[in-house]
Amino acid sequence: MIHPVDLATAPALVLRGQRFDAGRPAVMAIVNRTRDSFFVTAGADGLEPALDALASAVDAGADIVDVGGVRAGQQGEWVDVPTEVARVRPFLEAARERFPDLVLSLDTWRSEVLDACRDVGIDLVNDTWAGADADLVAGAAELGAGYVVSHTGGLPPRTDPVDVSYGPDPDDVVRSVLAGLRDGAARAVAAGIRPEAVLIDPTLDFGKTTRHSLRVLRATASIASLGYPVLQAISRKDFVGETLDLPARERLEGSLAATAVAAWLGATVFRTHDVGATRRVLDMVASIRGDRPPTVAVRGEPGGGA
Repeated sequence: MIHPVDLATAPALVLRGQRFDAGRPAVMAIVNRTRDSFFVTAGADGLEPALDALASAVDAGADIVDVGGVRAGQQGEWVDVPTEVARVRPFLEAARERFPDLVLSLDTWRSEVLDACRDVGIDLVNDTWAGADADLVAGAAELGAGYVVSHTGGLPPRTDPVDVSYGPDPDDVVRSVLAGLRDGAARAVAAGIRPEAVLIDPTLDFGKTTRHSLRVLRATASIASLGYPVLQAISRKDFVGETLDLPARERLEGSLAATAVAAWLGATVFRTHDVGATRRVLDMVASIRGDRPPTVAVRGEPGGGA
């Protein structure tokens, strides 16, 4: 096949017997079980509203659901381990019962939280703080779960970036991301995570300025070339808001534009608040790339449409 440019294709992600690749990119729906998240959704209002939101996300095309009980940044309330467990475990239990085939992801940096939820059928551990708890990857391996390798520039959990610099060259941040993800993936495999269950995340906004995040997003093809499926968590983030000077509630179009670019450049999984719109964007990009056939193709065919 002739392509206008060389297109990067990362290896497939395989979780719960399901394969996600360039022809079937995965939508990861966000369920935040905390009211102080930067973009509060129905999941924060109680268990039943969270499950209703989950059902809507599945209907809209979600392949994975990622549940977290703590705001990522330092501006939110302090949450201890028992409180975090109380927020996420009942949801995970109910989600597994209602959707037996759905890929469930736990968003935590604490091995104690994973231990408290180990019997509910977790398929993926989303460690957004780059191994701050060294026991977390081993816990994921013991469960046979996948593991997200992230890049935060060395910042500890819940630290907002201030006066961040990776060096004078604009590409220094990309070099840091590539090295960090390569090393983190190697550690995950050494800990016992299956290579096809290692998901690498450049972790835009975390430990990065808006210019850093834009530069790293442009380098998605290089990240995909590391040999692991790539997660892009773009949805309504600050780098989108600062680029367009918009509050979180008005960042959908910017998020979808960035999603389309990252998908074209080889990312496989997309964490999002806006499942239906993201599903349509990813399917369209996959078809333009030539990795996915159109759902319907009758225009101009014999007996087809005009």
